[in-house]
Amino acid sequence: MTSAHRPATLDDVARLADVSRSTASRVVAGTGFASPAARDRVLAAVDRLGYVPNATARALVRGGGVRLVVAVSGVTAAVLDDPYVDRVVGAAARACASYPVGVVLHWLPLHGSATLERIARDRGVAGVVLVNATEPLLDTIPAGLRGRIASIGIGTPTVPSFDVDNAGGADQVVRHLYASGRRRIAMVTGPRWLSCAGRVVGAYQRIMRESGLPVRLVSGDFTAERGRAAAGELLARWPDTDAVFAVNDLTALGVIAGLRETGVRVPGDIAVAGFDDIPHAALNTPALTTASHPVGPIAAAAATAVLHNRPVPPVTSFPSALVRRTSA
Repeated sequence: MTSAHRPATLDDVARLADVSRSTASRVVAGTGFASPAARDRVLAAVDRLGYVPNATARALVRGGGVRLVVAVSGVTAAVLDDPYVDRVVGAAARACASYPVGVVLHWLPLHGSATLERIARDRGVAGVVLVNATEPLLDTIPAGLRGRIASIGIGTPTVPSFDVDNAGGADQVVRHLYASGRRRIAMVTGPRWLSCAGRVVGAYQRIMRESGLPVRLVSGDFTAERGRAAAGELLARWPDTDAVFAVNDLTALGVIAGLRETGVRVPGDIAVAGFDDIPHAALNTPALTTASHPVGPIAAAAATAVLHNRPVPPVTSFPSALVRRTSA
């Protein structure tokens, strides 16, 4: 039997079925001759081990038509409009460039087990990179995706995780705001269902409580539109606010726009900081202070792990660093 942390290989199938590797390959591929007895033993071994042929290897032999799926979980398909998703897809496509493997984008409903089942049965799918995974979704990963799926975000012992150190980056941003003299720091959060957003909020709450400062939270959804509205809400609730930390840069840019509309100066009256360091962060006026998020390397590492179909550590974390600019 194979380890729970290692996907079954064709060699494992051949060994369990007591046939040669070439015979096992012919049976799995459905080409060439194999005796009925050998065929039955190979198919039984495939079922017992949960073996899934490596679609990337098939693509190298047969040519194109094989795809890497980037599956993005969200309440609605509007999640696909996030610039973050564009960066993930671009990095995955670059990782696939040396293979005859394309990249396709799927919206995955929060309860998307049926969609994952369909993807698992698709013989043209080399593997899946999950984005915005939740614990309930990870609990429903089909056995057919074992060994050819990775998550950008939280994972499990059998679904490796590739992610930024959200808490570490948030810690640096909030401590920077505190060091600059800000004491009434509010935060615009992300969706409650998303674990990575929760880690950023947790870091903010911890530092504020350790410093004896009030925790001030306004809900957000990662969009600039919601950030703009949140600016008005936090001013109405806490007019003495002197800094805002937003869960991502789009939200932060919306907060700046909303504050400007009420005549608030940034950073003169209220400092604003975000998280992600998207390209527009440096171009905004004022330029946005934020924390780095190496989306490209993270997505490339996740895609490469899936394409190579080799065991990887359960968690691969990428550091985040404070990027100081003029907004805070």
